[in-house]
Amino acid sequence: MKTDTTLRGVRVLSLALNLPGPAALMRIAQMGAKCTKVNPPKGDPMAMYTHEGYSTLHQGVKEVVCDLKSEAGQKTLHQWLAKTDVLLTSFRPSALNKLGLGWKTLHKLYPHLSCVSIVGAPGPLAEIPGHDLTYQAEVNLVPGMDLPTSLFADMGGAMMASEAVLKATLVQRSSGKGSLHEVALSDAAVWLALPRTWGITLPKGAVGGAHAGYKIYACKNGRVAVAALESHFAKSLCDAAGVKVSDARTLFSLQTHQSIAIFFASQTRKQLDQLAVDKDIPLMTMPKA
Repeated sequence: MKTDTTLRGVRVLSLALNLPGPAALMRIAQMGAKCTKVNPPKGDPMAMYTHEGYSTLHQGVKEVVCDLKSEAGQKTLHQWLAKTDVLLTSFRPSALNKLGLGWKTLHKLYPHLSCVSIVGAPGPLAEIPGHDLTYQAEVNLVPGMDLPTSLFADMGGAMMASEAVLKATLVQRSSGKGSLHEVALSDAAVWLALPRTWGITLPKGAVGGAHAGYKIYACKNGRVAVAALESHFAKSLCDAAGVKVSDARTLFSLQTHQSIAIFFASQTRKQLDQLAVDKDIPLMTMPKA
């Protein structure tokens, strides 16, 4: 595998705990940056949730322990900051100010240093507590009583944070000065929710169940997720199911939905896997729910 050297030579120091910070740091390390993670004496809570996940997130990252609330810890931190290009944080602004790490202070002490600050919500809302679940709920990504299938706001925010590190690096290389970049997890949730906001993932939307070629069906021994949205894929699916396509509206009719459902119910996962290969149909079979 070819090594990514996009951020080679860039020194990143992270104070960001839980999922978004380490997930961002993993992507940054994969781009070749030299990454150091500062853990508090009690460790990162993320390590308690998943040992495997924590290990994966910190591959290629040097971990150190430092009590930022102590005089000795502060001295050590500032020794590191003097040799750092980008500081990654996930504290609320008030907590950063208490630690003497507000942007005005940092920029005065280290003009070359950039800061990527991961917060829950942007600007003055950054002091309001929240988590992935509340940010998803705010943008209607939690429609029922079940928890979301993944931590989308956290992971989306991590990607935005890694983008911010790239942006900070470009600014530093062109101007020689550090810059501040705020990444709000609530903004990541808003971004991820745009398709639902537009209505296309709602039940009446093309990728929300209204299009018979983009749906989950039951088969003989499991389920099948079919994504035959484009006309040529949809025609191949309809041909296999014995459905005659007159125009694009055919895929939205109740009769087509029923015919395709009957067809899939008659097939095993093995048969459908082979059909996908033979007829070039985008589908994925899955075990029973």
